[in-house]
Amino acid sequence: MPDVTANGAATIQVQNLVKSYGNYEALRDVSFQVQKGEILGFLGPNGAGKTTTMRILTGYMPPSSGTARIAGYDVFYDSMEARKRIGYLPETVPLYTEMTVWDYLDFVARLRDVPNRDAAIEHVMEMTNIGERADTLIGKLSKGFRQRVGIAQALVHNPDVLIMDEPTIGLDPKQIIEIRNLIKSLAGNHTVILSTHILPEVSQTCTRVLIINQGKIVAEDTPARLSARLTGAAHIHVQVATPAANIPSELEKIQGVLGVRVADADAGIYEVETNQGSDKRADLAAMVVQRGWGLLELRPVSLSLEEVFLKLTTTEEVTR
Repeated sequence: MPDVTANGAATIQVQNLVKSYGNYEALRDVSFQVQKGEILGFLGPNGAGKTTTMRILTGYMPPSSGTARIAGYDVFYDSMEARKRIGYLPETVPLYTEMTVWDYLDFVARLRDVPNRDAAIEHVMEMTNIGERADTLIGKLSKGFRQRVGIAQALVHNPDVLIMDEPTIGLDPKQIIEIRNLIKSLAGNHTVILSTHILPEVSQTCTRVLIINQGKIVAEDTPARLSARLTGAAHIHVQVATPAANIPSELEKIQGVLGVRVADADAGIYEVETNQGSDKRADLAAMVVQRGWGLLELRPVSLSLEEVFLKLTTTEEVTR
């Protein structure tokens, strides 16, 4: 019997997933949850276990052990009920190029047993901005429009969960921005897992990041929090109008400042390291003004998502 998720509970629940191929473990005790309406960025190097996880979630293959639930339905024991609640956009979109956009979406809607098919198709075509191409053969569409059709087919049955694999690969910059905005517009109404190698995509689109490496979860948080956790300290960028040799030593006199690095002596740029959880921006600004150095800029600094990703995955590989 399905263990239907209660209101407010996670839409996706993954617990202790293991997938073995002989002696090789592609997934090792993977557990995570995704809340309703959340957009989760799923990151990892090639061979890390991303595709295996998505195949299990979509019912393509069973796990060796552990459980995965979509909207409360076990993807193995209640596979058909779970699949009804999933929209899937694979990296290679399954399109029939000899069909028109409308006929293809109607075909998918029939397979999904969608009630009020015409209204459902009109709705997803409006969402993905492909209404003007309804009567166009898919084979004559640009890459960007084909990707939109792929997203439309994943949404036509109004699924609880949308799983997207590299949704902007091969698109031009304008198309990438349009698809990112479309994905962000889905937040709240749909729970989205976005698997991608394009790290800026995650930082600009997702509310939370999950990083998998060598079959296990190595990090799960927002990009900003991951950066803070990895550095173990807060970093503040300070730029003054009149650089001086004694500025680092003077700033280090402020309680809670751990150290000051000269980033660019000529431009008067310094990076100040402070205790994590201790906001020293007001103290730094006050000293700069009192000393007459001329405050040009003061802002927090964090590791980029690329740096977080490399630090986590490289450390894991060295450790193992």
